[in-house]
Amino acid sequence: MPTVRLIPRLDIKAPNLIKGIHLEGLRVIGDPQAYARKYYEAGADELLYIDIVASLYGRNNLVDIVRATARDVFVPITVGGGIRSVEDARTLLRAGADKVAINTAAVGRPELLTEIARQFGSQAVVLSIEAKRNGKGGWEAYTDNGREHTGLDAVEWARRGQALGAGEILVTSVDQEGTRKGYDVALTRAVADAVSIPVIASGGMGTVDHMVDVVRQGRADAVAMADVLHHGRMSLADVRGAAHERGLAVRRS
Repeated sequence: MPTVRLIPRLDIKAPNLIKGIHLEGLRVIGDPQAYARKYYEAGADELLYIDIVASLYGRNNLVDIVRATARDVFVPITVGGGIRSVEDARTLLRAGADKVAINTAAVGRPELLTEIARQFGSQAVVLSIEAKRNGKGGWEAYTDNGREHTGLDAVEWARRGQALGAGEILVTSVDQEGTRKGYDVALTRAVADAVSIPVIASGGMGTVDHMVDVVRQGRADAVAMADVLHHGRMSLADVRGAAHERGLAVRRS
């Protein structure tokens, strides 16, 4: 089994790190740079920054945060929210991001994934999918923090995203996000079975067993976690140690 990456997820609104449930009811947690530094020092494999209001304003406001974080943090940083052009991607990559995550703009103009991949390589392009159960045994992809329907089947959209040039899929279960009830294992497995690129599972981690389930049953290559870390329910050292005890292949700190 490949080594599973542990990725703290930092959702940002203006200058603040925030957290909600089902991507709503947002509460301010604190200074995102301080949390990023803490997670890096605790052994995070990567960091994930998402500007959750960027699509509303048509721009990403994380350039300064990314630039400051990149001075102190030496693990890969993925940045998402409001990326609408190759130039937007270039700005964030120059600021210190290693990858850009794209959702709304890719739904509106799928060829953007190809354009960015041609400029910077597929390894720099993450297709971000916010998925909700559709009541018919499948999942629909949403945009704008899980508010706007796209009409796209989330699994088919993941498959198409890879064909367009994405090198990784971030799949966030809006149904599970912030609930601490576990990842949507079926969703993650369906996406992982549809693509041959890495899949990051996001939304719902409350215990290490949830992580084990989404890796072993859902075939996730990486797990994003927020609530469990931000509120101190577990530390990254706790997560890593418990994963080792359960035989999960994670990097030793």
